[in-house]
This record gives sequence, structure tokens and C-alpha cells, in this order.
Amino acid sequence: MRSETLHNIVEEISQYSEKVDARQIQNVAQLCQQANRIFVAGAGRSGFAARGFANRLMQLGKVAYFVGETTTPAIQKGDLLLLGSGSGSTSSLVIDAKKAQEKGASIATLTIYPNAEIGRIADALIVIPGETPKNESSDKDTAHSIQPMGSLFEQLSWLTYDTIVMEMMKLSGETATTMFNRHANLE
Repeated sequence: MRSETLHNIVEEISQYSEKVDARQIQNVAQLCQQANRIFVAGAGRSGFAARGFANRLMQLGKVAYFVGETTTPAIQKGDLLLLGSGSGSTSSLVIDAKKAQEKGASIATLTIYPNAEIGRIADALIVIPGETPKNESSDKDTAHSIQPMGSLFEQLSWLTYDTIVMEMMKLSGETATTMFNRHANLE
């Protein structure tokens, strides 16, 4: 017997995934490909998806860091800061965006609300349908989810990050085999 709840979640993800703009994905993939180093950040559950993306970037052969780790160096011109923030106004991420901007780095974001502070600072963005009780922007929610809190945004973020990876694979000629050669062997 199938789980109706699981089926409904998958249907919801499928429905709203069609609203994610392919050009925005390609633009961010190009920025990632061109960056000297990529710094990835997100808070809470959005941060978990962002961490997964940083891992795949490393497997693509990119120099990638998750912001806040003790081994993360200073950002500089030629680098990219990619922020996952549903609200687009998470205070720690706004601070990171302003610091990256000050240092001359490029900024990209995945967000529900492109007119929130991070979206206004970003050089590129991917608008992900969703809703969150933390909306502080003038934008309205772009989805009405059956799931609590920002779950839809977080799930679509994970899938969007994976789509960026696949776009980067096309740009770089990387394959699953070449990426696996960089997979962790100290587990």
C-alpha cells in the first residue's frame, strides 16, 4: 500500500519544479564554472541542502567551501558566494552577502523572494517556489504547500542544486566516473 502523504509531496514537488526557470539555473551554473572558488552558505534545513551542493562541487573538481567551517578561507575578487535562503533575509546570510560584495566576489542565491535583501544584492538568482513564515519582503508567497514551514523550498533547493551540477557537468565534460574519483575515501 502506497503512502498517500508521500505521493502528495512528490506531486507537489513535481508541480512546482516546473516554475523554476532553466535560464536562471544555467546562469548560476556558468557563474560557478567561472569562479576561482565557490563559497556556499545556508542556515537550517536550507543549509543542509547547500552542504550537499558544496560536496558535489568538490566532486566536480571545483574548490568549494561551506561558510562557517573552520577551514573556510577569506573570500576575494574572482570568487562566488552562493546563498540558499528561502526568506532572502536571514541576518547571518545578509551579512555574508554584504561582506562578499565588499570584497568584490560575485553573489548568487536560491530564494523564494527575489526582492528581499539578499536577492537585491545578488548578481544572479534562482527563484524557487515556496512559502515561509519568515517572509519579510514585499513579495508574496509563490506556492501554497501541504507541507509545514519551508519544506517545499528546501526540497526544491536540493533538486535545483543537483540540476546546477548536471549543467556544470555539461560545461566541464565531467562524468559520474570522473567525479567518483574525487569521492571521499576516508569515511
